Amino acid sequence: MTEVEKLIPHRPPFLFVDEIVSHEGDVLVAKRTWRAEEDFYQGHYPGAPITPGVLLCESVFQTGALLMAKLMSGAGGQSAASTGSGQGVPLLTKVTDVRFRLPVYPGDTTTIEVRRKETLGDFHFMTGTMKNGEKRVLNLEFSVAWKKPEGQVTS
Repeated sequence: MTEVEKLIPHRPPFLFVDEIVSHEGDVLVAKRTWRAEEDFYQGHYPGAPITPGVLLCESVFQTGALLMAKLMSGAGGQSAASTGSGQGVPLLTKVTDVRFRLPVYPGDTTTIEVRRKETLGDFHFMTGTMKNGEKRVLNLEFSVAWKKPEGQVTS
């Protein structure tokens, strides 16, 4: 099990972060290589595939979930949900100011940076950017609340 899989519940084929590059305070940096064999490329511009923007955003949100898991668990490295303290998951509550600048193609490796800007009560306000090399792919603002979803089935 990878560090990413230990921290968040997402699993393939809906896991869009490969590794954590660094974590310092309220900033986490991760990477994702977009593989040509992934199913969504078959139907998203067949013959000239590009990565769907909604999946690029999801990659940023999952990076935010990794940051929140680390922050909620302290320095221990396990997710708060797995340790029994602060049971829950970061639920997306708002997305604003999404700006797509460049497409991402199969085979590209992107770097994702998420920064927590502010916390008000249960809500954590974040900003995220994605780059392909030195070129910015997208930036967005979003917020999450750390909660146990009602009706959530846990194993």
